[in-house]
Amino acid sequence: MFTATSKVVLPTTVTGSWPRPRWFNTGAWGRSISTAMMDMKYREQFSDALNVVVNDQARAGLDIVTTGDYYCDEDFFGRSWVNYPLERIEGLEGDLAPPASRWDLRETNPPGTLLHEIYTNWKGPRVVAPIKEQRDNLEYARIWRIAQASSRKPVKFGSVSAQTLAMLAEPKIERYLSDNRRQLLWDFSVAMNSELRTLAEAGCEVVQIEEPNFHFLDYPYSSDDLDFMIEAFNREIEGLENIEVWIHTCFGNPNMQRVFDTTHYRDEAVEIYLERLKGDVLTVEMKERDGRDLEAFGKYRGNMKKKLAVGVVSHRNLQVEKPSDVASDVRNALNHVELENIVLSSDCGFGRQGCSRSIAFYKAAAISQGANIIRKEHGLPESEIPAADPNLQIEVLNISD
Repeated sequence: MFTATSKVVLPTTVTGSWPRPRWFNTGAWGRSISTAMMDMKYREQFSDALNVVVNDQARAGLDIVTTGDYYCDEDFFGRSWVNYPLERIEGLEGDLAPPASRWDLRETNPPGTLLHEIYTNWKGPRVVAPIKEQRDNLEYARIWRIAQASSRKPVKFGSVSAQTLAMLAEPKIERYLSDNRRQLLWDFSVAMNSELRTLAEAGCEVVQIEEPNFHFLDYPYSSDDLDFMIEAFNREIEGLENIEVWIHTCFGNPNMQRVFDTTHYRDEAVEIYLERLKGDVLTVEMKERDGRDLEAFGKYRGNMKKKLAVGVVSHRNLQVEKPSDVASDVRNALNHVELENIVLSSDCGFGRQGCSRSIAFYKAAAISQGANIIRKEHGLPESEIPAADPNLQIEVLNISD
């Protein structure tokens, strides 16, 4: 169901993560959020930081804001994106050898490269008991309420997919050792579905599920494996029909690094995303690819049931795009996708280390201003952008005759 994106034509947002304020130097570090909030330093910093991030994004003119993923700890190159749930789901314990030890990095990312350091230092937990349906262990609704209380704009809440969790956890019990991780993926999908339902029940309008593994189609998945992964993803978002569900895809983003070099949005991938998956909005990384692959969505023009969140600013390139650049990218997208089916976003998040708040802010402002250029061209109402108001600048230029 379209909720957040139904309120404006060409709605604007960013993927999710956002650079942290320099003074936000605490973390939950494995504690529940409710326990961490008993620590007055954490409580003040976390609450203030959520207030800051939603207001930064609103000031940049975004129509849909995010939590900045500030519930994730500022750990090694964004590891907490996956480890926040892995540290809190029952049945998991400890850190095993790096998951990368199961993959051959000698040719793709050998020693002396940044991705080698990232892959060989990320660790995953052991699965020591069956993963069961749980209720609010991750406290997503609590986090969302704190953020939503600071803004009247809808707050989009992002969460890593169960499929990525299952990939990083190491089975150590018989239940998960005999079927190539299928049962583990299914159980993670059921557990995460319970957590996502708490968001819907709390009133959250839009949730984002990040990186289902069939997104990486060059992996040697059989058709049976692919069918199962699609079924598991649909189980993960079951019962969320009354809120807006986004499916996030990108090429990887630890410390702003591109992880995969292959094309994701080929015809067979587009068919999976648009026809076989439940959900409402698909995000596509397009700025880094100069809009390549958009033509693959063209055959759905006029009959697209989902919306496409098109990346129009890069999270890897620190040069801030101009509003005219964003508008040009939107015009290109309009050659393949109708205006009412387009959402504008960043290619991926800004907060996995490597980008400053000011760069993220002005990239977000460029998205908003670029959207207004297109809206004006189509005779549509424009969104208010405080960041672009001449009277609201830190220094106001008084130009006299």
